[in-house]
Amino acid sequence: MNKNMNKAKNYLLLQFMSLFIVMLLTGCSPFNIGHDFDVQSFENIAKVGKTTKAQVLNKIGKPKSTGIALNKDGERLVEWIYFHATGKLTGMDDAQLKMLQIRFDQNGIMRSYNWSNSNKK
Repeated sequence: MNKNMNKAKNYLLLQFMSLFIVMLLTGCSPFNIGHDFDVQSFENIAKVGKTTKAQVLNKIGKPKSTGIALNKDGERLVEWIYFHATGKLTGMDDAQLKMLQIRFDQNGIMRSYNWSNSNKK
């Protein structure tokens, strides 16, 4: 019976070590979410009241997400959201996040935008 207990302990230890190694390797893996875009390229063409959806698509590509935003006066605007995040799961303090939100009126003309960047370089 002692021999069987040792086998069971060894088996449990092997499972634990395997799980630990998998978690360690996964935690060190880099992540890349969204698609990268150049905020400066966007800002070079961004003119509130003039820039069109087509111009934005041509410059930085398709948005990662779309939705509707309401102005204070109740006007419905189409909202495009671009985001890109990179980093390592073990070092989230060093993660990089970029986000751009663009709002268009019903005619496809840009009404407003805002962006943020956690670039710590």
